[in-house]
Amino acid sequence: MPPALLALALGAFGIGTTEFVIAGLLPELAADFGTSIPAAGLLVSGYALGVVVGAPLVTAAGARLPRKTMLVGLMALFVAAHILSALAPSYGTLMTGRIVASFAHGAYIGLGAVVAADLVRPDRRAGAIALMFMGLSLSNVLGVPLGTFVGQNLGWRATFWVVAGIGVVALIGIAALVPRGDRPRTGLRHELAAFRSRQVWLALAMTAVGWAPVLAVVTYVAPLLTEVTGYSAGAVPFVMVLLGVGMLAGGPLGGRYADRALMPSVYALLAAIIAVSAVLVAAAHHKIAVVVALTVFGVVASAAIPPLQTRVLDKATGAQALASAANVAAFNLGNSVGPFLAGLAISAGLGFTSPLWVAALLGAAGLAVALLSGALDRAPAPAEAQPVVSPVARR
Repeated sequence: MPPALLALALGAFGIGTTEFVIAGLLPELAADFGTSIPAAGLLVSGYALGVVVGAPLVTAAGARLPRKTMLVGLMALFVAAHILSALAPSYGTLMTGRIVASFAHGAYIGLGAVVAADLVRPDRRAGAIALMFMGLSLSNVLGVPLGTFVGQNLGWRATFWVVAGIGVVALIGIAALVPRGDRPRTGLRHELAAFRSRQVWLALAMTAVGWAPVLAVVTYVAPLLTEVTGYSAGAVPFVMVLLGVGMLAGGPLGGRYADRALMPSVYALLAAIIAVSAVLVAAAHHKIAVVVALTVFGVVASAAIPPLQTRVLDKATGAQALASAANVAAFNLGNSVGPFLAGLAISAGLGFTSPLWVAALLGAAGLAVALLSGALDRAPAPAEAQPVVSPVARR
């Protein structure tokens, strides 16, 4: 794998860290700005919404820039947003910094996946994408816990300074290692042409629905472990670390098998998400079994990322940047839909195992979309219409 992939992965590590580290600092932020914890929690949801909206918009705005120039600019924007956040005198300024950072997030991950795929041979594209996305997985295992520790001991502003520093190193790495020979990106009209394909839309739907089970489960892991399994609250972080280790291991596996057989990998991984979600219902009542099952869930969930991202690139041939960014938005849409539906199930009195059934149903819906998309691949192409020649013209 080219060294440039490490620079792309480091940028993804910084982005993944800032996305979720704020959740561990909500009490400090609420106290500092004199607001409630739910109000401080909007810094999380506001960021997620910014990714969904900003990924396609920012990518479209830079459609004519060379890819390397765009990546450097996005990382510079990311650094500037974190400096603004670290110096924020008010809640509103911090929210502004978060939204600016989220705009850089979606466009960077989407375009970074395209560049990563172009850095290697065609038969290693999914593996390259997996390596870049490993930065996101590693951020959950290392970045978020360390960022939370720094913020709790040195103040929440210190966390933003650290993330800004990561962004600076990534920016330097991208500028030094990503080849200059990347071709200029095509215009917006050409990028938008990819969305005329129903397969692109099916790929986006596959991502949004197929990824939603992951956050449906992960969001409510803590009450599942404490209220159903019987773990103490102090044990939850250790279980979450194992879940994160599973996700770290899953990405490279998903990339390897997707390079061999893309759609069969999608089918198998979505089916595995359904199966492990169902197994977790029974395992939730046993302390060892639930830890094993959650670790496996992390593996299959993370393994699904490279094939889902590669599928979009395959179907948006020649206009991949905007479609890739839209797929990042689809992942974040799944991040919102999964927890929302799982929360409705809990509010309806179905208990803390109900998010697991919600995850299984969402996984089944994602698999159905994938099977439909695969069937369209196998369908014979429509015959070209032959011109009708009138008798007069024939004579």
